[in-house]
Amino acid sequence: MVQETYVRAFTHLDSFRGQAQLSTWLTRIAANEALGRLRRRRITLGLKDIDAINDQGAARVIYLPSARQDGDPETSAAQAEVRRLLERAVDQVPEQFRMVFMLRDIKEMSVEETASHLGLRPETVKTRLHRARWLLRQSLDRTLSSAISDVLPCAGARCFRITQTVLERLGLPECPQG
Repeated sequence: MVQETYVRAFTHLDSFRGQAQLSTWLTRIAANEALGRLRRRRITLGLKDIDAINDQGAARVIYLPSARQDGDPETSAAQAEVRRLLERAVDQVPEQFRMVFMLRDIKEMSVEETASHLGLRPETVKTRLHRARWLLRQSLDRTLSSAISDVLPCAGARCFRITQTVLERLGLPECPQG
């Protein structure tokens, strides 16, 4: 994942706008890569399979991948910690932005529904949602940036291997070890 993050960063360096620190931008790329890998690992059940279960006439419970409870304790603890981090970050967002965020991103209401519910103009909903997401991103970046550098220190032979692989994937010459 780290290698893929660096490859994506180097190949898209021209899209770095400088509105945040480079480390923040790299963290976002790494988070997107991790989320993408999780999405690709999800177990899916086709509609034909669901119809076949219904045609059998038997009552069955279908567990959705996101609702699975059979994970190991370490994964459950990590998920609980992430949930607490997110809840704290959301709680820190000022109420006028948090309400829009909750209705749009959590309750999945449309812009128009949210505007009607809160008595706002649709443009205001869009602006507040953008601001809420930005505030959340800033809060999470502050919270996670030090943790990521502690978890993924890059030094020595491991760092050299990652660098070599990234350079190879980019088609650049190898660098001498040292």
